[in-house]
Amino acid sequence: MNLDDLIKKYDFSNQVFVITGGAGILGGEMACALVGCNASVAILDRAPVQADRFLPRLKLSKGRSMVIQGDVLQKQSMEDAARKILAEWGRIDGLVNAAGGNNPDATTGGEKAFFDLPESALRFVTDLNLLGTIIPSQVFGRLMAKQKQGVILNISSMNAFRPLTRIPAYSAAKAAVSNFTQWLAVHLAQEYSPGIRVNALAPGFFLTDQNRFLLTDKESGKLTARGEQILAHTPMQRFGAPEDLFGGMLWLLSPMSQFVTGIVLPIDGGFSAYSGV
Repeated sequence: MNLDDLIKKYDFSNQVFVITGGAGILGGEMACALVGCNASVAILDRAPVQADRFLPRLKLSKGRSMVIQGDVLQKQSMEDAARKILAEWGRIDGLVNAAGGNNPDATTGGEKAFFDLPESALRFVTDLNLLGTIIPSQVFGRLMAKQKQGVILNISSMNAFRPLTRIPAYSAAKAAVSNFTQWLAVHLAQEYSPGIRVNALAPGFFLTDQNRFLLTDKESGKLTARGEQILAHTPMQRFGAPEDLFGGMLWLLSPMSQFVTGIVLPIDGGFSAYSGV
């Protein structure tokens, strides 16, 4: 393969991708990267107005983008979004399940004992991360099954490899996402087409709106005790930046990984490899 052919593998012209949670920090950055590689990207989010912060960058790229209100926990909402995308662009080639998150009320610490965590908060976290991955995969996966081709990329977490203290529901839900990724990869390849692939990224510790003040002090900007512990167990000695996800994402969405399905790829600065000694 010559250099021109290699570069073309990462040219997503005439391909359509859907990103759930696409108005969030990581989802929005991934959308910008794909549009920058000439893809057409539909950004789905419960709070679509948050995507406004990415629009100037999206408009500078050759690719196309649209922002659609969508709730990953409502199948009808996902089906409505799919119809809008098909009406505008005619096809859907890939899905990135980037919707997810934690809830402070499902986090132990201080006066909050595990035994007293409210069912509503636990259900919110498990539903958002697990059902919020399964339901879009049902809706958009059905379209891929009909066309016998497509790619789904889920977002797992380091918590799926090693559960962290304080966040039991989030850790359990992300472990379930990893398991579901493997299950769906086998199911779609065997029952519908080996041209449909399903993989996941497992980010390590990234500073986002969700965890910034768990890892750094709001007033001083210095690391919290938890942030210090994390960096002490991260051989690369830093938190991840959104662009650290791009290489793995583009590889798993591109033909360069056409013989790869059912994997969960750590992007963690070595956290999962380090035993602590």
